Amino acid sequence: MELVAELRAVVPVDRVLDDPDVIEGYLQDHAEWAEYARAAAVVRPRSTAEVQAVVRVAAERRVPIVPRGAGTGLSGGANAVEGCIVLSFESMAEVLEINEAERYAVVRPGIVNDDLRAICAERGLWYPPDPASAPWSTIGGNVATNAGGLCCVKYGVTRDYVLALEVVNGRGDVVRLGRRTAKGVAGYDLCGLMVGSEGTLGIITEITVRLRPTRPPERTIAGYFDSVVAAGEAVSAVSASGVIPSALELVDRHCLEAVDAWKNMGLSTEANVVLLGRVDTPGHAGEAEARTVLRCFEEAGATWAAVSSDEQEAEALFDARRLAYPALERLGPVLTEDVCVPKALVPEMLARIEKTAAAHDTLIANIAHAGDGNLHPLLITPIGDEDAKLRAQAAFEDIIADAIELGGTVTGEHGIGLLKRGGLRREVSQGVLEMHRAIKTALDPLGILNPGKVFS
Repeated sequence: MELVAELRAVVPVDRVLDDPDVIEGYLQDHAEWAEYARAAAVVRPRSTAEVQAVVRVAAERRVPIVPRGAGTGLSGGANAVEGCIVLSFESMAEVLEINEAERYAVVRPGIVNDDLRAICAERGLWYPPDPASAPWSTIGGNVATNAGGLCCVKYGVTRDYVLALEVVNGRGDVVRLGRRTAKGVAGYDLCGLMVGSEGTLGIITEITVRLRPTRPPERTIAGYFDSVVAAGEAVSAVSASGVIPSALELVDRHCLEAVDAWKNMGLSTEANVVLLGRVDTPGHAGEAEARTVLRCFEEAGATWAAVSSDEQEAEALFDARRLAYPALERLGPVLTEDVCVPKALVPEMLARIEKTAAAHDTLIANIAHAGDGNLHPLLITPIGDEDAKLRAQAAFEDIIADAIELGGTVTGEHGIGLLKRGGLRREVSQGVLEMHRAIKTALDPLGILNPGKVFS
């Protein structure tokens, strides 16, 4: 193929893959039922110069480019479009620098989140954003979707930690955005603009992230509830108390049963819903916060609640939260929602999700970053059941509508990708959509960067 030959002329031959069987593994992320097409080639660059060379070939030939991290996304943002070049960053996974005095790290986009966190921990430093996919997802993908995670209720999301980026734009130019200083307001925040842009505005080749000192040990508070609505009331009570937990996670019975069937942890025999809170304020103040969270759980109707004195037991509960999604995937196709509502309305949103499940005869499991109102209803269907698939898709749209009606958003951290394009059009005005498109045209005038994603 002529395109493959051109690519191999500008980057080492071994970087370019054109075997259809190999390419097949690069065509989609984990978004159930999101469309994807055939790619012309996969390129695995090892430097910014190689990325730039590939973009210039693509620009000259008007060939789409789809950037790809680990493929753990849940919205179809990394799915291939017809005849595209998939640009996989698996070979750009270095930590280039850790500056302990200034507390930042410079990394390539292919570094896995947990690997970076482990390297930082060796220096007494901490990179806070921790999506449930942290053992597999990459920092580049986290930046592309502005990923959150368990501790973002207190410490913020990926955008709060990105100081600077190196980016290849749609013209094939290499630009540096942001700065490493503590302050800086020179010009527009183009670095912040790139975070969450899902590869549609530029291809990120280097990331400078802010680090924090290692935090104090956490105290874990666990509560068992008979219903997700009761657990949601506890979430609202914690928010109203003034305590800012370092994590506040909800896991319902469907998730617990799936984890038990896979890992035999025995959790589903004890609770319909588990609410997991953590506080990391040191000393007596932290003890007081833990007691406050416990009281909120109890007053909301917890059937059992306690501050854990067994760190291994506490960690096992959070492991169950992280394992919920892959455990449910073993049961059948899982369509994953990612809505976010005001914290005070978490109980109402959870009640609406239950009504939606009944109305569409669809099994919906619930996990949530409940402390910041980010809910992840998981719609599960039997393999090969087309009627169930259609019902689940209808339920998916109803959940989006309810989130918007309650003043929320269609995506808290997974991104728009392909699955939420309709939701984005419903959430923002036509004028705002036109602003998005104007920015896209300015930075990607040929329309080659991840086309068809976010808005069509």
